[in-house]
Amino acid sequence: MSVAVASHSFSRNATLRRELLARHPEVRFNETGVPLMRRDDLIALLRGHERAITGLEVLDDAVFAALPELRVVSKYGVGLDMIDLSAARRHGVSVRWTPGVNRQAVAELTIAFMIALCRSLVPLAHAIKTGGWTHPGGRQLSSSTIGIVGCGHVGQEVARLCRAFGATVLAHDIRAYDDFYRAHGVAAVTLDALLDQADIVTLHVPLDSSTRGLIGRRELARMKPTAHLINTARGGIVDEAALAAALAGGQLAGAAFDVFNEEPPANDELLSQPKFIGTPHIGGGTSEAVLAMGRAAIEGLDDDSRQIFDASTPT
Repeated sequence: MSVAVASHSFSRNATLRRELLARHPEVRFNETGVPLMRRDDLIALLRGHERAITGLEVLDDAVFAALPELRVVSKYGVGLDMIDLSAARRHGVSVRWTPGVNRQAVAELTIAFMIALCRSLVPLAHAIKTGGWTHPGGRQLSSSTIGIVGCGHVGQEVARLCRAFGATVLAHDIRAYDDFYRAHGVAAVTLDALLDQADIVTLHVPLDSSTRGLIGRRELARMKPTAHLINTARGGIVDEAALAAALAGGQLAGAAFDVFNEEPPANDELLSQPKFIGTPHIGGGTSEAVLAMGRAAIEGLDDDSRQIFDASTPT
């Protein structure tokens, strides 16, 4: 069965290309050099193929309707907010996904953000190049209270790392992870309690109708003026305009985002804030994570145990 690979990251990785071709000789890769394909280009790439590997590309009803031959989509990376699962089901497409494959990479970037914010690393690094030599102090993770919003695969890895530093860890999730919380000394609290108490709030929830705009003006106002906010999950979870206003008004000590409502981001009001650190969605971009995500996507092409749902099963 022929396979098309829309993901730019997968397509440019020589190891993943070789391993996929060893199992599926007929493969069309994304050779455009474009990180995120537009709908028409995506349809053109996938047309005529029964199976596909996609990353951040949007797969909606129009895409599935234009590709009646498509039967399997195997997701490269985490998060399913870019795939209309209901439309996939209506069109008889099985979506395959392996959660948590890049958890270590994203968790480590989150810890890097925590340390950078607590020690003002980015502004101090810029200042010293122009003769600056200030000592603003800072705080240690070991004496901080970390609030983790979303304690699934990535959130749990962040909790383990924070506990290794000696930090106090709070968690909020709609699911109960009581065994994990007991084993690692994590306190489960309400979202409001977490926002009230945490020195660092870090987000690790998927983007869906229940989490879009989860952190807005009201939630930011609950946070300590000395607190930091980190988002390595998905753009859209935080109201970016409200965050920019909070940073400008001194309501927060700082924020660091790897993901944005629009990518590349166009919110100059937020990006220009001196207390804000932004990176270009690199959380799952380590060499180890790329291979793990790619191999999971290859397995998903043939392993229907990884499917989100069976299109033949009634709702």
